[in-house]
Amino acid sequence: MVFPEYRPRRMRKNAALRALIRENRLDASQFIYPLFVMPGKNKREAIGSMPGVYRVSVDQLAREARECLELGVNSVILFGLPEKKDAMGSGAHAKNGIVQQAIRELKNKAPEMTVVTDVCLCEYTDHGHCGCLINKAVDNDATLEILAKTALSHAEAGADMVAPSDMMDGRVAEIRAALDEHGHEGIPIMSYAVKYASAFYGPFRDAADCAPQFGDRRGYQMDPANSREALREATLDVDEGADILMVKPAVAYLDIISKLRDEFDLPIAAYHVSGEYAMIKAAAEKGWIDGERVMEETLLSIRRAGADIIVTYFAKDMARLLRG
Repeated sequence: MVFPEYRPRRMRKNAALRALIRENRLDASQFIYPLFVMPGKNKREAIGSMPGVYRVSVDQLAREARECLELGVNSVILFGLPEKKDAMGSGAHAKNGIVQQAIRELKNKAPEMTVVTDVCLCEYTDHGHCGCLINKAVDNDATLEILAKTALSHAEAGADMVAPSDMMDGRVAEIRAALDEHGHEGIPIMSYAVKYASAFYGPFRDAADCAPQFGDRRGYQMDPANSREALREATLDVDEGADILMVKPAVAYLDIISKLRDEFDLPIAAYHVSGEYAMIKAAAEKGWIDGERVMEETLLSIRRAGADIIVTYFAKDMARLLRG
């Protein structure tokens, strides 16, 4: 048998050679770690469906921030569990709301931490939908003003970036206008540009207590069957002033991440969501997989598809593994 001149195995025979030609690498600075903030003091509650993830009170955030920063994870995204909910989600933009308190605490105790905030109403509405309702249907345009007020309240509290996840049409433009009008031109928007109506969100809805009380979110989140629509959604957000485009979920939509990477020159983020995290954790606990290796391989797949930023509950675990 005559072999070709090029033999790929030459560059695989030891760790040093493999590392030398590695095309994609993970770094803790690429991760954003989600934090769930709850009312009260000295609270740290485990989330049963997400092993290793906790709901914490505001006074526990400094501890979380120190741990992240020591590992090289320099960014977090905040999700709030308010004391009270109402039909309009008014707690989302309350001056002393749970996320607003959390922002101030982090910027006071860990000013070097980049604080990103999720901008949505589902955690604050008593019906669990991402906008205000008219005749049990989410009213897109009526919701925009509330979202803009929420993003503005986060910026005024000291957030470094806002991330609208509601999937209302036109919300990026509305938020950009509100921020600019009030002197926050320097606050970037990381848009959940392509967010699918996914079954992978179950554990998050448990963690954030935000499951819809009736119906579902298919009327405003994207159909999992569609890929061309993702480009239309992302183009709208680019035109409206988004600084970063996010795809959510990540692993089940690697093709979508790749499409956005090929089409746009903005940074691309991907949200490695709760269900994707929980499956790996559960299988590892059963001894069915090597949890660390599957975690690393999964995060590498997201990078390989084209994501510059990964929002992941594995941020701290992966950062520890990278340190060796």
